Amino acid sequence: MNFNEEMKEQIAQVKNVIRQYLPPEEGFQKTLLEAMNYSMLAGGKRLRPLLMMESYRLFGGTGRIVEPFMAAMEMIHTHSLIHDDLPAMDNDEYRRGRKTTHVVYGEAMGILAGDALLNYAYETASKSFDMEPENARIGQAFRVLTVKTGINGMIGGQSVDVEASGKPLERERLDFIYRLKTSALIEGSMMVGAVLAGADKEEVNLMEAIAADIGLAFQIQDDILDVTSTTKALGKPVKSDEKNHKTTYVTLRGLKEAKQDVAQISNRAIRILDSLPQKNEFLRSLILQLVNREN
Repeated sequence: MNFNEEMKEQIAQVKNVIRQYLPPEEGFQKTLLEAMNYSMLAGGKRLRPLLMMESYRLFGGTGRIVEPFMAAMEMIHTHSLIHDDLPAMDNDEYRRGRKTTHVVYGEAMGILAGDALLNYAYETASKSFDMEPENARIGQAFRVLTVKTGINGMIGGQSVDVEASGKPLERERLDFIYRLKTSALIEGSMMVGAVLAGADKEEVNLMEAIAADIGLAFQIQDDILDVTSTTKALGKPVKSDEKNHKTTYVTLRGLKEAKQDVAQISNRAIRILDSLPQKNEFLRSLILQLVNREN
């Protein structure tokens, strides 16, 4: 089986897991639940739960304990996209090739759908306690999930990004934004997978370092595609960074240098991964595919 075929199979598996944890669309709050599911089922790479699953497998994980965390991580990520698209943030009308949540359901319901997904993510992850009540690693994984989401993770990075909008940025601050806003959830995904599989502290720290580089390279590649790609290819508007007067790696470093940065950072992640005694060739190929993607 080649990588593309395996990728399709793995993504299908991840999608099936996520669907199992989506809320039923019923009751007086049905519109909110529809808005949540509309966003969750809008497509996308399912990168974070996929990285979590493969990190779990890397360290020998074989059970289903990781599945609630996989669904939770995708909910957290989707919540961030809903809020990113709001008029007060990036004010985008398209995401993953179709209308954004606030355009379809209204701004107020868009805000609520994002809030609901963030809360429901923790509710979903907590179901792992019912699956293996005596498993002490679940609490450790839960802590990683919450830390990488909050003020010292994704939301903290988003706050700095909002304050920096339209202002020139130095590389140190831009790296900080990218590390928290983008890398944090990737770090959380790979760390949770490793923790639940029984990886030791040193191994978990190495996974964090690998994921930090993946996230940074991924975001720089996103900057590059915003300049070089098309709305049809990306499924979202291009030139949005320019429209929102955002400093990116392309504006700060130039297109050529930004491409060199992607190569250097992703190669560093691969070197660390290759240093581990455990091997997962699909995970290795996935990382290379992600940071060199065209959409």
